[in-house]
Amino acid sequence: MNNLNNNHVYKLVLTGLMAALCYVAFTFLKIPVPTFGGDYVALHIGNAFCVLAALLLGGVYGGLAGSLGMTIADLLDPVYITSAPKTFVLKFCIGLISGLVAHRVAHITEDHDPAYVFRWTLAASVAGLGFNVIMDPVAGYFYKNYVLGVHSDAAKIMSTWAAGVTFINAVAGTVVVVVVYMALRPVLKKAGMFTKI
Repeated sequence: MNNLNNNHVYKLVLTGLMAALCYVAFTFLKIPVPTFGGDYVALHIGNAFCVLAALLLGGVYGGLAGSLGMTIADLLDPVYITSAPKTFVLKFCIGLISGLVAHRVAHITEDHDPAYVFRWTLAASVAGLGFNVIMDPVAGYFYKNYVLGVHSDAAKIMSTWAAGVTFINAVAGTVVVVVVYMALRPVLKKAGMFTKI
């Protein structure tokens, strides 16, 4: 029972750490891109830490890390504050999808050769961030149109810009996730801190 409690505390602490990394990556390392109508999208690697959290901790914890970290970042930035509800849902889904592929389909925390882990780390990243490439502009369009009341032509233009920027973020994020996870995995295993999901 004590080991179970320790594992839960460990996952909560790492979730908080990954949420903080999501926040820092979006808040301090983003490049804002203005769109027509005065809105902004951003080039950033915050989503990479959401996926990384899902690979390390599982989909639910990874989704929570991404959704909490990125939503807090949105809430504290007047430019992105109206996007916070959409951010919470989409980032949680990124974590869930990445975790599902990595842990329920591929079982990457079990003993596998590095090539297998590399392939499935890449697949999980592409699945989670690919979902975001499709759903961020679609959800953004409906959110801006029906929740925020932005004129439909402006919402279409903003969604188009968002799709391009989200794709660039996904490619960069996938590279970051694969490189960092493949480097962290053996170090965590050697230190006895690698958690099997």
